[in-house]
Amino acid sequence: MLLRPCLAWSLRGCVRQVRHNSSYPLERFSDLVRRPSSQHQIYQSLSTDPYVNLSIEHFLLENAPADSSVLFLYINRPCVVIGRNQNPWLETDLRVLENDRRFNSGRHNAAVYVRRRSGGGAVFHDEGNLNYSVISPRTIFTRDKHAEMVVRALHRVGAVNTSVNERHDIVMKSPATGPASDEPKFRKVSGSAFKLTRHRALHHGTCLLDSPNISDLGRFLRSPARGYIQARGVDSVRSPVGNVSSALADSYFSMQTVMDNIVEEFASLYQVHADVVRRARRALAGEPDLYAGNSWVMGTVSDAHGEQEPDIQKGIAELRSLEWKYTQTPQFTFSTYPTEDDPRERPPLPATLPSSTHVFLRLKHGAIIESNVSLSEDGAVASDQASRMHDILNGQKLHEITTERWTEMLRQGLSDFSDVDDALLQELAEYLGDLLGGQ
Repeated sequence: MLLRPCLAWSLRGCVRQVRHNSSYPLERFSDLVRRPSSQHQIYQSLSTDPYVNLSIEHFLLENAPADSSVLFLYINRPCVVIGRNQNPWLETDLRVLENDRRFNSGRHNAAVYVRRRSGGGAVFHDEGNLNYSVISPRTIFTRDKHAEMVVRALHRVGAVNTSVNERHDIVMKSPATGPASDEPKFRKVSGSAFKLTRHRALHHGTCLLDSPNISDLGRFLRSPARGYIQARGVDSVRSPVGNVSSALADSYFSMQTVMDNIVEEFASLYQVHADVVRRARRALAGEPDLYAGNSWVMGTVSDAHGEQEPDIQKGIAELRSLEWKYTQTPQFTFSTYPTEDDPRERPPLPATLPSSTHVFLRLKHGAIIESNVSLSEDGAVASDQASRMHDILNGQKLHEITTERWTEMLRQGLSDFSDVDDALLQELAEYLGDLLGGQ
């Protein structure tokens, strides 16, 4: 079964056509969003850029009327999206993502790494994953409300084995299996994250409908440094995942059908008048169109909105910036050996490194503020090595340290010691670059 996202509206079964409404050019988007009478707003994005979609979403949160309800649906190109208070070195494998820290990585088709503005855990997006966002008055918000709305939409397309669990996630019950089966009882198909402001509540979530990467998600979300890092902030809760399509082997449905049903459930939940949700398919799906009546707005948005609306442009620039992506990381430590604060056993060192190798880094806002890097088994020599390396490493931003940069700094600090040769320093640099995504 293959779900093909259709990037034009096809809002079927949503009663009669509105008579008193108009089509608006995309330049009117921000005016219509802010209009006090725009009480019900429904948008689908034609963009697959996660920076654009998350910035349009943030614009809607910040600018729609305080008493309005907004639904925003979008599909992103492959990317890993972590929560605002998470650690990218802990939550994802930076080695397999598009390298945004070097000017010409040559990997333009790789998945990208994104830090969103809301909390919650790390998720993987691709063309088989539908993202939904509901923005509503804070006074009527509950954490299960919109996940249950999506479940009702999934039931309408035949996924009747889906439900909301105690973590506000949507899970799919696995088919009955024998007592010896390793099949988990439930598989997660949708995770949620939230952002609350003084008057508004944002709930956005994923929905794994037919991801072609379902069996490979661990490659993106499994950090090689996890066994070495102790972090403040929010850890992701690991769960077995599945595609909704796997439960519907005998029937066909499209991404658009799911979106249509979410729209209908949203309209029912917020008592949107039947005239609001009307058929609005365009002959050319690539052209964004907006429709509005006296109290509602609906239609498509696109990359052009990010190019033309200054507030959305600002949001895109912030999300793309290395400062946002990396220096927003809460304080954490990286250590190749057990410490008093983190006594866990560590994975064994490579055989090419001496057993006396010690690497400890304490980081705040993504910069090194304390370190202990040494190779010698002699305590006095190791202390001298650590002191020299601290002078070099102090204040260095971790995301700026490539494997080549590790080599340079290790040579600068340790090459004068008689028992340290260049091959050993190169081995240590490659070891650290591999664990910390130095590339």
